[in-house]
Amino acid sequence: MRIALAGAGAFGIKHLDALARIDGVHVVSIVSRTLEQARDVAKKYGAEQATTDLRDALESPDVDAVILCTPTQLHAEQSIAALRAGKHVQVEIPLADNWNDAREVAMTAFETGRTCMVGHTRRFNPSHQWLHNRIVAGELSIQQMDVQTYFFRRSNINALGQPRSWVDNLLWHHAAHTVDLFAYQCGEPIAKANVLAGPTHPQLGIPMDMSIQLQSESGKLCTLSLSFNNDGPLGTFFRYICDNGTYTARYDDLFTGRDEQIDVSKAAVSMDGIELQDREFVDALREGREPNSSIASVLGCYEVLGNLQLQLNQ
Repeated sequence: MRIALAGAGAFGIKHLDALARIDGVHVVSIVSRTLEQARDVAKKYGAEQATTDLRDALESPDVDAVILCTPTQLHAEQSIAALRAGKHVQVEIPLADNWNDAREVAMTAFETGRTCMVGHTRRFNPSHQWLHNRIVAGELSIQQMDVQTYFFRRSNINALGQPRSWVDNLLWHHAAHTVDLFAYQCGEPIAKANVLAGPTHPQLGIPMDMSIQLQSESGKLCTLSLSFNNDGPLGTFFRYICDNGTYTARYDDLFTGRDEQIDVSKAAVSMDGIELQDREFVDALREGREPNSSIASVLGCYEVLGNLQLQLNQ
């Protein structure tokens, strides 16, 4: 499996580290904003090609698939270009920053017959997998999810504390994780969704605080609070209130409602959600099947986000 990776920033490096642990995968091309960075990363991970132009990778017959870890605003356009070039695509979350673009990527994947998977990592974290397996087995049923997504980002910096060339977004990026996970764990569509946004940052031009309410078709609830103004602790914390227990997921780790850690090491072959996500992408291509978090399976999330954006625009 020969892969090109575009976007050698904080998340791109996480994917490269994960891909290095998967047998039979070779990263052949690195695309980055500067040639110096592309060459440095390509040398470290053994890629033959280093470039600043995604077209170089898309035109190469040595590339089977592309992983896009580029700025959000480029995701839809680059996904469509890769699919039309005959490449399979894994695009990091979010698929797009508007509903029309998300729908166009889905239509392009259908028309080209190529696989398009979206990086909804929460589906793959062992903590959420452990819960999902028990929900599917009928051992648990969600009554409510309470989720906090908190960061301190009053300037354009990435997860490594480095300057970003683009502006992050609470609704289309960070809320997408929870909107999709809630529907996935409930096993049913979201029937109602409401949103309130705090003041807009004068320089960044985005709301820095947001509150979202969701209700599934059968009445299960989700309350999501998001902020870029929170000065610690940072990250996303998921509380599952179920008919048979309460659980808190903190990325790959899981705890009971009484803060007792649960061993989720046997939920999957790795404790790294990004590695599990990349393994699913590679395995689905090798087996000729639709991957978990395929564009078809996550498209409902982006329709909900599009409706929430309409509420904010009123």
